[in-house]
Amino acid sequence: MRTFPVECVLREEAIVGESPVWCPNEKVLYWVDITGQKIHRFHPSSGVNDTFHLPEPVTALALRAKGGLVLSLKKDFALFDLQTQALTYLGDPEQDKPDNRFNDAKCDRQGRFWAGTMGNVHWDAPSGALYRVDPDGTITCHQSNVICANGMGWSPDNRVMYFTESFRYSVFAYDFDAAGGTLSNRRVFASLDRALGGLPDGLTVDAEGHVWSVHNAIGKVVRYTPSGQIERTIELPVPRPCGCTFGGEQLDVLYITTARETLTPQQIARYPLSGSLFAAVPGVRGIAEPHFAG
Repeated sequence: MRTFPVECVLREEAIVGESPVWCPNEKVLYWVDITGQKIHRFHPSSGVNDTFHLPEPVTALALRAKGGLVLSLKKDFALFDLQTQALTYLGDPEQDKPDNRFNDAKCDRQGRFWAGTMGNVHWDAPSGALYRVDPDGTITCHQSNVICANGMGWSPDNRVMYFTESFRYSVFAYDFDAAGGTLSNRRVFASLDRALGGLPDGLTVDAEGHVWSVHNAIGKVVRYTPSGQIERTIELPVPRPCGCTFGGEQLDVLYITTARETLTPQQIARYPLSGSLFAAVPGVRGIAEPHFAG
């Protein structure tokens, strides 16, 4: 098994660093701190990290074709104007589930925004779901009884969608109908042994069709082959990595967000870089993240 070095490119104290997305036009990395209610914009060329403060938790983001961002907030989908910092709410699909919140989200290549929910108190409850919001604002549910929705992505040929349920300790694969935006033939792609103490979190797919899954609580990012076999591993100097994506001008840099949530003061003293942004150059390239078409 191959391993690769990782470096801290931005020292930060994010409570829950998540949803890294590379913007090729700006040559910056957008990412969020869910509990800190912040959107960050990191400039690798200068090391500057701009911060936008939101009035509520922001769980994930994607670039918007018309400019700005599309977000999943605690309970709502929303658009965010980076110039005015105004939020335009698109709807809450779970008004009947006040104890749920959104978690991870991502755009497909047809410009639709997918986001999953989870129990905000009971993380291991099957109360979550997977939703799709279309460019016209229509919201549909595609999977129910989800236990802590997390990272997702699509194969290079757009025929497979991957979706993580953290407290099922598994990444699932679906047959993906790109034209209709529908899912079928759910099956387990990869699972973690619960005895290891970790759980699958964020996810990205590289240009070779391999799946990079962040293993939270045990400080790893694992690359799986398209058949679900572990091919290489990145070890981090912190226990709580959360999300990953490829960036850089050649899409050859793997950026990894981390968290310090649930860590004790003693653990933070032992792992002082928790909440920081890390990067590795693993020898493969990613796929540019699509824009929301709404």
